[in-house]
Amino acid sequence: MATSLSPSLVLAPIGHEPRALSEWLTTFHLASVVLDPYTNESSWILPTAARVLRGFAGAAVRVNFVVTANDQDAKAFLGPLAKEFLVFADPDRAVTKGLGLAQLPAFVFVRSDGTVPAAAEGWDPMKWREVARTIADTTSWSVPSIPTAADPAAFAGTPAA
Repeated sequence: MATSLSPSLVLAPIGHEPRALSEWLTTFHLASVVLDPYTNESSWILPTAARVLRGFAGAAVRVNFVVTANDQDAKAFLGPLAKEFLVFADPDRAVTKGLGLAQLPAFVFVRSDGTVPAAAEGWDPMKWREVARTIADTTSWSVPSIPTAADPAAFAGTPAA
């Protein structure tokens, strides 16, 4: 897992011009859920991930999905969530590799200085709660409930590469 990211790492929001990480971090931190739309595991966590990200919608953090697919496949996978959230397409997995992720889905917090103080790979509710707590502490926000009764059982995820 990366502890800091290159400011030149490019993030490509679907339907918009790609920009360097340093440009995305000028005002807000990033709270990212990284998904592989070609696996069942990422689809299992999608409702939970959306709920967790919604919990930080008003905080000083850009909530987003990073989807390891092109724009079209990312939109198809996320459906209406692609309009609700900022979505970065990562078809070559450069962002995923830059984050040093080995398993997807993942929940990652990137501070405005480019450091990664917290990340969780796979679906481990306690580790996702730790990431959420770090985000909440940094942004003076409340921690969303993790897990809830509607969330899936814990699972390891699939290889990020």
